[in-house]
Amino acid sequence: MDRDLNKVAIRPKAQRVFHTLLEENPRLKDILKNAESADQAREAMEAWAKELINKSKPASDFLFKDIDKRVAFEKLNWQDKAAIRLYDYIQHTGRRIQDPSLFLAEESVLDPFGIMWEAFKTGRGGAMYYFYLDMLYLFRQLNGTLKEEKPTLDKVRNWMDRHPSGLEDDILKEHNKNRDRILSVFLRKMESGEINDPKYNYDQSKSFEENLQNARDVWWNDRVFHLKFAARTPELIDELLDHSLNKETLSIMQDAKDAGIPFFVNPYYLSLISVDHTEHVGADLPIRDYIFYSRQLVDEFGEIQAWEKEDIVEPGKPNAAGWILPSQHNVHRRYPEVAILIPDTVGRACAGLCSSCQRMYDFQSGHLNFNLDKLQPNEKWSDKLKRLMQYFEEDSQLRDILITGGDALMSSDRSLKHILDEVYQMALRKRKANEQRPEGDKYAEMVRIRLGTRLPIYLPQRITPELIEILSEFKQKAAKIGFKQFVIQTHFESAMEVTPVVKQGVERLISAGWTVTNQQVFTTAASRRGHTAKLRKVLNDIGVLTYYTFSVKGFMENSHNFATNERAMQEQQEEKLLGKIPEEEYDTIRSFPVNAENMISQIEKLRNKLNIPFLATDRNVLNLPGVGKSLTYRVIGVTRFGKRVLEFDHDHTRTHSPIIEKMGKFYIVESKPIGQYLEELEEMGEDINEYLSVYGYSIGETEHRMPIYEYPEYDFEMTGKMTNLEIG
Repeated sequence: MDRDLNKVAIRPKAQRVFHTLLEENPRLKDILKNAESADQAREAMEAWAKELINKSKPASDFLFKDIDKRVAFEKLNWQDKAAIRLYDYIQHTGRRIQDPSLFLAEESVLDPFGIMWEAFKTGRGGAMYYFYLDMLYLFRQLNGTLKEEKPTLDKVRNWMDRHPSGLEDDILKEHNKNRDRILSVFLRKMESGEINDPKYNYDQSKSFEENLQNARDVWWNDRVFHLKFAARTPELIDELLDHSLNKETLSIMQDAKDAGIPFFVNPYYLSLISVDHTEHVGADLPIRDYIFYSRQLVDEFGEIQAWEKEDIVEPGKPNAAGWILPSQHNVHRRYPEVAILIPDTVGRACAGLCSSCQRMYDFQSGHLNFNLDKLQPNEKWSDKLKRLMQYFEEDSQLRDILITGGDALMSSDRSLKHILDEVYQMALRKRKANEQRPEGDKYAEMVRIRLGTRLPIYLPQRITPELIEILSEFKQKAAKIGFKQFVIQTHFESAMEVTPVVKQGVERLISAGWTVTNQQVFTTAASRRGHTAKLRKVLNDIGVLTYYTFSVKGFMENSHNFATNERAMQEQQEEKLLGKIPEEEYDTIRSFPVNAENMISQIEKLRNKLNIPFLATDRNVLNLPGVGKSLTYRVIGVTRFGKRVLEFDHDHTRTHSPIIEKMGKFYIVESKPIGQYLEELEEMGEDINEYLSVYGYSIGETEHRMPIYEYPEYDFEMTGKMTNLEIG
């Protein structure tokens, strides 16, 4: 039997916030007091909202005029944004929103002012503390009590200084100490006979210290060692971390093991975790939250659904974006210009499982796993690869191939070279076929190749001279047939991951003429003040350009790591602004990939010229559950629990499948209230008073893409026809 939540009494903590809200806003109190029904209260609120909108030309233009929304957005002041939210709350009253994380479907009915009227008249209404907290700050923004105070440059720099990098001396000493401890555990097991391996063994004729020195000098620099001795059980992970894990973490890890979630943490990456008291308390939290699974993930495992619906593929049938694909697991596609290739090789695996992995549902099904020996390529893959390349060759719009997985660099040198050779041959055939097509009918030719990999961070020992030779040779020959952009697309989460061996690996990749770009996932730990800004700076220092900063996607399984989209907008407007690049320098940055070998000096020269600590070349986005990426949203409601409901539109600054014209907008219930998010930051040692303006970021507009990431123009007229597309 459905419960009438309007009859549920509100608790004392929520009641106190509600009373504060009414005392601070006499007009709101009068509306609720004088209204004889919830409908009358809503009507009075609507009149107030329209009054505010009509007084502000920027607000009315943003809402009602067909103009560039990003330009209009930048003209809004703080009170405008509050007035627009008030207006949107009224317009969407009664809307029912599906929230997959809820047990009570009633909570997804939007009626904030009806709820408050009920609470005022009867002390009921069913709303919780976070709901009233969110409403309190909405009205504080409206009446000027919550101010938009952009931090000074010095303040942002101070925030950045809170977060060390893995290149700093004290962190280096700690990592080396961790390395020796981890190696000692394995050596003791070898000495006792618990571990028997023909290649990695304890030399009984030498002292323990001599064995340890050999392990430091040889084994630690060998990627095979790290893969072979990756920790696959909670017990071993805890042992390698000197039994420092608390009872709760161990319990969750054991439950994760029982639920079938795999563990795979290599010794090198585990050495980045602090186990001793250090002045940099919490510096490794973003790393910990990638290794250690949350209670929510464990509880949801087995029921996890694909967030991006276009990743659900049936060969011969169009996916959610309308694309017909040649393989269920090997090719994914959202946009006309680019498709993802996932090889049937070891490249389908990773050097570690990230807890927020977008393909967790594939680990759930067993399609992705860490049985590396069983993922070796075979003769059938060679035939299949040719067929997959034919798909790219015969598509009218594809010009960009992203080879990922898993992880593109988990493939052996031989497998990777084979894939790159097939890509080259495909691009060459596509180019030659165009010679027979008239102007206006020519197909897109391949201009960009990307390798998606986290190995430069997880396992930098993989970046060998032999790999660099393969990449360099491919670039030299592929550049002659039209490829202009060669990109290693990687995934640094924290400046703590930038260590000397990582720096060396990145420098090697750059020396091959490939541009290294980064995609950070904006987790709760990574969303702390100054953290992402510091990461941008440290990455620029070693020659890496930032590409995307992703909001955490997914349903309840990722709620622990979810930082609200409002915090992403706050970071963009208050911290990333420190690295803003003026338009007059766009041509400069556009030319960076042409001389990718000199990326470090190019970045440094421009930073010095602009006197900024980093180049803000990344865009804040969320991968939508429908098609594409965007951070164009409006907060159109708040649930009784206090979760915000966001209405997302597509990023109209880039080309999409025509299907988006039929899709309309997407509605997403954030997986936690802002108040709960701030409490989690407080648990991490943060002062939440530094974050309170986050409540005011109720509107997002996707940033324009930096010219460096635009596709180069063709010197011929291309067809407008889209192949491999079926829209009903």
